[in-house]
Amino acid sequence: MDNLTTGVPVQIHLETNILQEGQKSNFVFDVTGQLVRVGSSLYIRYEEETEDGGVPVTIKISDNGNVKLTRSGENRLQLLFSDGKRIAARYRTPYGLMDIQTVTSALDMQILYAPLRGNIGIDYLLYAGDTLLGKYNIRLQFTI
Repeated sequence: MDNLTTGVPVQIHLETNILQEGQKSNFVFDVTGQLVRVGSSLYIRYEEETEDGGVPVTIKISDNGNVKLTRSGENRLQLLFSDGKRIAARYRTPYGLMDIQTVTSALDMQILYAPLRGNIGIDYLLYAGDTLLGKYNIRLQFTI
């Protein structure tokens, strides 16, 4: 898999389930992205289509099992997921910075190399201070 250092195209299937204030939302999309290895970490990059246009998204899979999700654009969000841990983050909006925290209740990963494919499952709670903003489930599948 030497070509991982220069990047390979991957097909991505992403499902996000959100529970906020008793309301459930479900987002599903399929997109072509890029998978690249930098050092001992894998990066999955793709563009998420929204009503306001495309939003660049990067998912960093560290060799220690942690996952970092970065959404760039007008609202910049960088969340770190580490199984069982509460981790502070900042959400940059046009109205200013918002301090938030994630509590990762489950983080499962399976990455196989012949052929290259993987599944990532992240269940987390999102807080602003002591206020629960929502419960999230992310399921990402990728294949070359």
